[in-house]
Amino acid sequence: MPKRTAIYPGTFDPLTNGHLDVIERAAKLFDRVIVAIAENEGKNPLFSHAERLALVREAIQGWPTVQADSFDGLLVNYVEGRHGHAIIRGLRAVSDFEFEFQLALMNRKLNERVETIFMMPKDIYTFISSRIVKEIARLGGDVSGFVPAHVQTALVNKLRAP
Repeated sequence: MPKRTAIYPGTFDPLTNGHLDVIERAAKLFDRVIVAIAENEGKNPLFSHAERLALVREAIQGWPTVQADSFDGLLVNYVEGRHGHAIIRGLRAVSDFEFEFQLALMNRKLNERVETIFMMPKDIYTFISSRIVKEIARLGGDVSGFVPAHVQTALVNKLRAP
């Protein structure tokens, strides 16, 4: 029987505890989860693509059915190439839904075989976003409750670098 594969795409700049919560729950529903880091330079990421990939790989090493990869181009093409069955998208709030809904409909139009599944993180993570975490870290705030320890260290080191 083929493995049910879910693709969890994103910029992950940086990976947060909310992302990890979604990954953990997706891993319970699918045989394989691929965390696909987008090469989206248009967002001006703080971390390079290689750094984001390394941070995700370190965070998921305890889950044998989860792997990290990268992609560029159309997500549905990547999903098809990896024999994926579903795209996982995280929803923190109602404000996320409209944009995510439009993406899901467009992806369905591009490839009707690929489903999009929306997952909400635990309520304790609904206010966390990568953008907010970066801003708190830039201002010298404590982000230890929002990201894994190795990500916090990477943030501090990146923001202190000249």
